[in-house]
Amino acid sequence: MPEHVSILHLLGAAALAVAAVIWVAMLVRVMRRDLPVHRRQFAALSRRGGILRGLPHQRHSAPHIEQVELTPAERDAFAVLVRRLSDGRP
Repeated sequence: MPEHVSILHLLGAAALAVAAVIWVAMLVRVMRRDLPVHRRQFAALSRRGGILRGLPHQRHSAPHIEQVELTPAERDAFAVLVRRLSDGRP
């Protein structure tokens, strides 16, 4: 261990080296997923019309509209609140 290098510098270099090794391992793992075997499996799934489990079902109609009737007092209170928040701007 060199005398002019602090222990924190050595620990930092070691941590960066470990992070680089982990990053390379993950990169290799991700790149292996793109093998022709996996591409054929995905193509077969799409040809069958299979559903991808990672995607949620899509709606065929719009969501229900929620509506609440306000009393006249609530409408007045809301109008006052809007005026107060808008500072008199139209």
